Amino acid sequence: MAPTTVPTVSDIEVPETLLKKRKQNEKAREERFIQAATARRAQKAKRKVVFKRAESYVKEYLTKEREEIRLKRAARTSGDFYVTAQPKVYFVVRIRGINEIAPKPRKILQLLRLLQINNGVFVRVTKATQQMLRLIEPYVAYGEPNLKTVRELIYKRGYGKVDKQRIPLSSNAVIEENLGKYDILSVEDLVHEIFTVGPNFKQAANFLWPFKLSNPTGGWRTRKFKHYVEGGDYGNREDNINKLIRQMN
Repeated sequence: MAPTTVPTVSDIEVPETLLKKRKQNEKAREERFIQAATARRAQKAKRKVVFKRAESYVKEYLTKEREEIRLKRAARTSGDFYVTAQPKVYFVVRIRGINEIAPKPRKILQLLRLLQINNGVFVRVTKATQQMLRLIEPYVAYGEPNLKTVRELIYKRGYGKVDKQRIPLSSNAVIEENLGKYDILSVEDLVHEIFTVGPNFKQAANFLWPFKLSNPTGGWRTRKFKHYVEGGDYGNREDNINKLIRQMN
């Protein structure tokens, strides 16, 4: 009886459909590898851009600070007073509820997205916004935030509005995805746009979900029905708003 031969792998005919599928899988794997490599290169290039921008912002802030110091010293030397420039941005925080509030101030608070007590927003200083703030002054505290305050608020309490959802700013990708078309790619870009009141301030401020702050440590100074200059809490605090924000942050 003749011995039976076992067919080898090379003798087995592979179906054409299986061969096609293998080729497709190999091609898809190659494409994925190329895409991943391209994405890594793009990410690396993007990180360089973000880092260079952050460096340029630091230089810009330092230059501005030194110029302010120089002007103050020059004014003091010549016996003059140095008048700082008008603020470009206010941080407005709501400190009172809506009991017995007139319809117009109620509407303004809604427009500014100050729907709850201790909510805060960045507002560009214009003639229109100043008029609005005068109408709602008994319900808010506001003033000019400094760079440290803007940065701490965005880094510590910052959330973005994505598809009407409150999303934490856990990575630059969230910012780039929603504000990339305005050339805002990172948290530092967002801080710079808000602090300097850049050309896309409106989009940047609207992207930020209203900040949810806590009651100030030690409580409010007195009843909230007196103006700040009278020893109360509401109204324009100018640069003293920074102290209040730190107590609430």
